[in-house]
Amino acid sequence: MTEIRVLIADNEALIRAGFKILVNSAADLLVVGEAADGVQAIQQVRSLKPDVVLMDIRMPVMSGLEATKVLLDADSQIRPKVIVVTTFDEDEHVFEALRSGASGFVLKDTPPEQLLEAIRIVAAGDALLSPSITRRLIAEFARQPKPAASPAADALAQLTSREREVLGHIAAGLSNGEIAASLQLSVTTIKTHVSRVLAKLDARDRAQLVVTAYETGLTTPGHR
Repeated sequence: MTEIRVLIADNEALIRAGFKILVNSAADLLVVGEAADGVQAIQQVRSLKPDVVLMDIRMPVMSGLEATKVLLDADSQIRPKVIVVTTFDEDEHVFEALRSGASGFVLKDTPPEQLLEAIRIVAAGDALLSPSITRRLIAEFARQPKPAASPAADALAQLTSREREVLGHIAAGLSNGEIAASLQLSVTTIKTHVSRVLAKLDARDRAQLVVTAYETGLTTPGHR
């Protein structure tokens, strides 16, 4: 079994300790390092090359949001999956993190098993975690004014009608299996469509596809 390497970034030592005990309790997960601020997180990622980073937003020296932007910059040679650890009063920051390439987020009071599963899901690049909560966040901030034009909007023109349909279902938080059932296609076919959409929109994972769907108007708040 290949272990998923995890880095924990949080300025509170007690929270780091709790996450470490929890993550290391799973046979397939391993905490390889800890960081107390964004700068340390970047240094640790470059040194330890974790698969997934649990990233708190509010940290001294450099915030988790800024660290996420640096780590997931297009020119960055090491780009781990980032799960933003947050509370409900930080919604806007979470949306910014998703725009920057974070794969999703978990709340600090997330049940232990859900946190472990979130790490596995994000490491596999298979689905956007906590889809119902994430849809609420994205729908809320999708109402904000957007740039008149964006590369993503132009890229939508490259998608086939089926690919646009699949993208809409992804934005609704559906898994590949649920999309397959809805469209009466095989899961393998859906995976192929998802891969093509990711490539055409130059998106690194499903989280960015959800953001793109809302920002381009393909999916609107409340649409399912």
